[in-house]
Amino acid sequence: MSLNTPTSPHIHDDTSVTKMMLRVLLALVPAVIAHCWYFGWGLLINISITVTTALICEYGLLLLRQRPVTPFITDGSVLVTAVLLAFCIPPLAPWWLAVLGAGFGVIIGKHLYGGLGYNPFNPAMVGYVMLLISFPKEMTTWLPPHLVQDLNIGLWASLNAVFTGQLPVGFTLDSITAATPLDLVKTQLGLDVTIAETKNANDVFGDFGGIGWEWIGNWIFLGGVWLIYKKVIAWHIPVALLGSLFTISLIFFLMDADHYGSPMFHLFSGAAMLGAFFIATDPVSAATTPKGRIIYGIGIGLLTYIIRVWGGYPDGIGFAVLLMNLAAPTIDHYTQPRVYGHKRS
Repeated sequence: MSLNTPTSPHIHDDTSVTKMMLRVLLALVPAVIAHCWYFGWGLLINISITVTTALICEYGLLLLRQRPVTPFITDGSVLVTAVLLAFCIPPLAPWWLAVLGAGFGVIIGKHLYGGLGYNPFNPAMVGYVMLLISFPKEMTTWLPPHLVQDLNIGLWASLNAVFTGQLPVGFTLDSITAATPLDLVKTQLGLDVTIAETKNANDVFGDFGGIGWEWIGNWIFLGGVWLIYKKVIAWHIPVALLGSLFTISLIFFLMDADHYGSPMFHLFSGAAMLGAFFIATDPVSAATTPKGRIIYGIGIGLLTYIIRVWGGYPDGIGFAVLLMNLAAPTIDHYTQPRVYGHKRS
């Protein structure tokens, strides 16, 4: 009797790259809304620019490399790269900054190594770090949350600022922008001003982080937990990253609270939450074994704290992720799980 047996694979899963990427984008929606509430329309403008640039570069490189366009242009990976990069760019930064970052991330960070699945570095962080090193002034022009309402900086004013550099009459970019809470604390500590004195003298701090930043971090955290629940990402990297960052910051905070920020300050200021759930968990450039993911996450958390406290940049997430991307293959090599039925050598 002949059996009508279909060819392999016999087990089918409804997951796909496109579905995973769409869920990542969906998880970011609450944080996007919160960001726009506190910092105005700039993020949506930046997302429009980075997405457009990334799609154009993706399309052009696929044609140049003679690869099929439709499967790769529609899998959503380039959209995630563009949106994550937009989060890292100041809301009123000039338009060309977003174009350069997105183009560099897609061309150099992704396609130079062979495209999706072959890039050893997170493309969004490649673009972000390039911008941070090359254009430090433009990458530090952040708008304090209260000025969005005080100056009535709406969509049209934001578009003018991004594409023409023009602001409401009587204001310049230098007069309405300020350092981020992490940058402010780092600068003031260099002037021998304690953290408590810095917080009392500035109105950019909230309960345990920067005003606006801490609420954006809360929504990113909830979005990340939802991704874990949906099995889009594993828990190992976020828990290891945030746990190591919390632990090392707690140790130094207990030693000297005047000169070292609290654990909650480090978790909810800057890009710690975004890095833990959406950047460090990139399935291509991150470690893949269970033990390896924990080591990888711990390394990013420790490097982030070291760069923030003793390095030259106020937020070290981008650099920490890229450095651990380098170490990921070695980590995977030495943390391979034992194959069932085989004795350890």
